[in-house]
Amino acid sequence: MTLDSGQVFHWEKVANGFVGAIGDQAVYVEQRGETVRIAIEGGAPATPGSQELAPPGKELIERYFALDHPLAEIRASFPDDPIMGTARNFCRGLRIIRQPKWECLATFICSSMKQVAHIRQISHALRKRFGDRRKIDNHVIHTFPSPQRLGQSSAKELRECALGYRARNLLTTARLVALGAADLEAWSSLSDIDLREKLCDFPGVGAKVANCVMLFAYERLRAFPIDVWIERVLKEKYFPRKRKVIPQRLRAFCESYFGEYGGYAQQYLFHHARKSSRNSGTPRDFSTPLRSDRNDKGRDVRTSSRKSRTPRDSSPLGMAAAGQATRPGMTKKGMLE
Repeated sequence: MTLDSGQVFHWEKVANGFVGAIGDQAVYVEQRGETVRIAIEGGAPATPGSQELAPPGKELIERYFALDHPLAEIRASFPDDPIMGTARNFCRGLRIIRQPKWECLATFICSSMKQVAHIRQISHALRKRFGDRRKIDNHVIHTFPSPQRLGQSSAKELRECALGYRARNLLTTARLVALGAADLEAWSSLSDIDLREKLCDFPGVGAKVANCVMLFAYERLRAFPIDVWIERVLKEKYFPRKRKVIPQRLRAFCESYFGEYGGYAQQYLFHHARKSSRNSGTPRDFSTPLRSDRNDKGRDVRTSSRKSRTPRDSSPLGMAAAGQATRPGMTKKGMLE
């Protein structure tokens, strides 16, 4: 349920479990009732039937899958209405993953105007071309490439991974992070307002993508991303008699109505909406924002064009990004155009 809920895009179903990477570590994970069994690259798998996982795998899995989140308390905090109740029951057991910050940011920069299946294809293409090869049992996987590795690539190479206009946004962001102009780890101490502002300074990051990164990488569990599925649910189920609901009203409603664990409520609503639509034969499966965050695309294109010509942003991120994009021969820390 968790791995198929649109918050992470690279895990593959194998036999009774899944294979993927947690950071640089190749992992096989399998759930049997209340027991989780794992195998880690270079380590022995947990003994079948054992209730304990041998370190370091136990700690790695517990942290990644947020097994310390008080799920019963979180679910009990959801609004008591029929829509939320249906989603809560459908998504029983779903958790918000703690993703590596760079991997999460880069992946969601690639997500704009893309279906979930397409985001998975992009993620796998980037991993296979730029990531490190790992092997778990007989399965080959690839880690997500570092900002340093992507920063040494070119927009052309990234477009060959089906990124389209997102290639320039990802390249600029990778170079900002690689050069230290953006310290993603240090931003953990920022307030929600300041963190969202920092994230939105990146090209290709609007309110929706910023909220995704805040929720999935920074564990800001109030963050409520509004994409096509959530906007549809909110308008059809919570504002059925309103012909037009402006984005500001939707955001204000979500902040007050869903409360402290709004991010969890959003993920339950999102996953239920997608699965229900798929079962009903509805063809649309976009991770795209609608009017509420349409700037996640429009801003991408405008920003990419500006950054490739003349720097207009005097902020540290803007200056660094513009400098990278306008000096093809630059070799600082190995960053080449």
